[in-house]
Amino acid sequence: MKFDASQFEDLELDNIGQWPLSAKLVLTIFLSFVVIGLGYIGLVSGKINQLDRVVVQEQTLKDSYRTKYHIAANLELFRAQMREAEEVFANQLRSLPNSHETPGLLDDITFIGTTSGLEFVKLEWQREISKEIYIELPIDIEVYGSYHSFGHFVSKIASLPRIVTLHDFTIDIKAINTDVLNLKLQAKTYRYQGADEK
Repeated sequence: MKFDASQFEDLELDNIGQWPLSAKLVLTIFLSFVVIGLGYIGLVSGKINQLDRVVVQEQTLKDSYRTKYHIAANLELFRAQMREAEEVFANQLRSLPNSHETPGLLDDITFIGTTSGLEFVKLEWQREISKEIYIELPIDIEVYGSYHSFGHFVSKIASLPRIVTLHDFTIDIKAINTDVLNLKLQAKTYRYQGADEK
């Protein structure tokens, strides 16, 4: 079959029924592509995008389900861990001095220092520092004594039943006697900041 371009001349849309078979075939193929393209754009492409979103959402929901299933399957274990954490927190709070016990802490530090063979030059409270859930109570300490007495003093402070941390150590030789050292440090204790103080 030889292609003849002249058969596509003088074609009118009003008279499609009289068109030659090859022109009708070309028009049919063209309209089919137009209908398929418009159908894809109008109906299918939106559904494909929606399907992609739903697949991602499905994976998110599966991950969420796995997490929740893990929590539900281990709920008793988590509750036991929560009770244990609350007990540890309560014990830690008990190791913080309350406002009535802080003056006794100075007495304890003085007793530990004198029994360790130290001579106190300075032992005084500094301004309280309020933190999120606790109050920091700094104490400036300056003592004279031997190096081993300092070690004994520090180890006894660490063994107090209340939390006391030691910071900013400086050790100097006393000008009069080289066996006597001067120790300056800051001790910090902490107390729980109750709801009334917040």
